Amino acid sequence: MKYYILFGPPGAGKGTQAGSIAKKYNLTHVSTGALLRAEIAAGTELGKQAKTLIDAGNFVPDAVVEGMLEGLFASAKDTAGFLLDGFPRNLSQAEDLDVILQKKGEKVDGVISIMIPDAVIAERITHRAAIEGRADDADPEVIQNRIQTYHKKTEPLIQFYDNQGKYHQADGVGTIDEVHNRLSELMDHLS
Repeated sequence: MKYYILFGPPGAGKGTQAGSIAKKYNLTHVSTGALLRAEIAAGTELGKQAKTLIDAGNFVPDAVVEGMLEGLFASAKDTAGFLLDGFPRNLSQAEDLDVILQKKGEKVDGVISIMIPDAVIAERITHRAAIEGRADDADPEVIQNRIQTYHKKTEPLIQFYDNQGKYHQADGVGTIDEVHNRLSELMDHLS
């Protein structure tokens, strides 16, 4: 089983690219948000825990999300592996993911980061807000906070995975097809 992480700042195009990359390489696309919603809809124990926390306005703890990932990894069939989108988001989650995979005798095979400048992040989030009607993404203060949170909490993963020789980056500026082609070139070298 192969395990890849699609990484990058908000608005980089992870969600846009993940489905087509997963399909092309017979990977299961794992969006942690979608995974949470599916567990809640299925009424699993982890889903019930997550729903209680979300309904109370709280974040779902890493342990709950990681439990859902472990369950998904264990039940996988007819897939060459997984493309994680939105996880890990910080060093603690990355270390936990390594432990989860080590228990299975497996590892993260590669991390591909879609890189875009902060100005492009703000532009894309604002555009997405207009299309999807997401008022929170239309507020410049909220956008700047999301960018700063990414730099502070998520960006340290670059060094973490680079130290392991697993980090690769692609320029995320350009058309959807141009970015897809760059990502495909990297995946061809990794798979």
